[in-house]
Parts: sequence; structure tokens; C-alpha cells
Amino acid sequence: MNGKVTGILSYITWIGWIIAYFAGDREGAKFHLNQSLVLWLAEILLIAIAWSARFIPLVGFVVGVVVRIIQVVLFIFWLMGLIAAIKEEEKPLPLIGSIKILK
Repeated sequence: MNGKVTGILSYITWIGWIIAYFAGDREGAKFHLNQSLVLWLAEILLIAIAWSARFIPLVGFVVGVVVRIIQVVLFIFWLMGLIAAIKEEEKPLPLIGSIKILK
């Protein structure tokens, strides 16, 4: 796989990210692999927060609403990253674009 396909695949699903990381052009798509990994980890963290907060009556509702709003923002970031990968651009995502997990 070339860098463009690897970058696009990394945004599709977790399985796509794993395939892109191990079978794709890691060097050519390192930027998008990192960006999509940050998005996936943020989503997992939000799911864990929402799940654990649901046991607290009023706080759980408020946390659930805030988590849903953040999930919509992350979805918009995901679309921005996917479009950038399709265009073969390396535009950092707002707020989370500076987080580097992969070296």
C-alpha cells in the first residue's frame, strides 16, 4: 500500500488502523497514523468516562451530555483528517493535532 491508501485506511476502523500500521507505508503515512490513533484513543476514553458516569444520577446525565458533544466534535475532526488523507495533505487537526504518540 502506498502512503495515501495507508493514511485513508488508518481513519476507517481500528482494524483498518492496525492493517495500515503493519502492512502499509508507515513512513509515508506516519502523520495520519498518529492523528487517527489520537482520535481513536480519545473516543475510547470518552466511552469509558460516559460508561462510568452513568451510575451517578445527576452528574452522570450532565457528563453524558458533555461526552456526546465532544463525540460530535471528534467526528468532525475525523472527517477533517479523512479528507486531508484523501487529498494527501498533512494538516494537523484542531486541539489534538500537536499530540504525538508515534515517533
